[in-house]
Amino acid sequence: MVRQERALRTRRLILEAAASVFDEFGYEGATIGEVVSRAGVTRGAVYFHFASKRDLAQGVVEEQFVQDGVPERSCKLQEFVDTGMVVAHLMPRDPLLSAGARLSLGQDVFDDLGGGAIPGWINRFEALLAAAAERGELLPHVVPADTAWLLVAAWTGVQIQSQKLCGRADLELRVSGLYQHLMPSIAVPGVLGSLQMGPNRGAQVVAEAAAAREAEEAGEAEAAVRAEAQAAAGVG
Repeated sequence: MVRQERALRTRRLILEAAASVFDEFGYEGATIGEVVSRAGVTRGAVYFHFASKRDLAQGVVEEQFVQDGVPERSCKLQEFVDTGMVVAHLMPRDPLLSAGARLSLGQDVFDDLGGGAIPGWINRFEALLAAAAERGELLPHVVPADTAWLLVAAWTGVQIQSQKLCGRADLELRVSGLYQHLMPSIAVPGVLGSLQMGPNRGAQVVAEAAAAREAEEAGEAEAAVRAEAQAAAGVG
């Protein structure tokens, strides 16, 4: 178990280093040697987890879907908004998301990685919209697959524009504006009025998720202490 946890930590360390390298140099300019240097591991450790630079890039793209940090909501359209706003909040702060965007949009690697993260995000948003439709949150004309495709395309365009004009400094504001324009065309009025779509929504959801994780970890630690105490009492 300890060995497995160590391997997972090393893999994550390599992915974070690779993300910073891909984000800075792009796919073609990135080298395994630079990843090794930034991760502080051996070249063998990198190749133990990733067979090639392509596999490493694919790992960076896929890692953003491991934990999105968005709590499940009873209102699926709020979860739909929260997902986009959390990514807008984290992208300027998380090299994995930023590198995933560059790898997904770079012409030198797009075909090789099968569209990068874009198909995954379309599927994620389509699933949320389908769940929203089942709950009666969508207007009758809305087709989840079409709306998911358009949302990801628009979100991507907003991200590119924000990056080029101000280094993503206004990304949360612009994505908030995107949702405020989109949601009236797909949400039933009763749901639309309850949606939280402000520029600070991503930060609020990230803080909420962090607090939930801390509470869960504290509960697990307390349970472990109680179990040890009970075991000691039993032995006695």
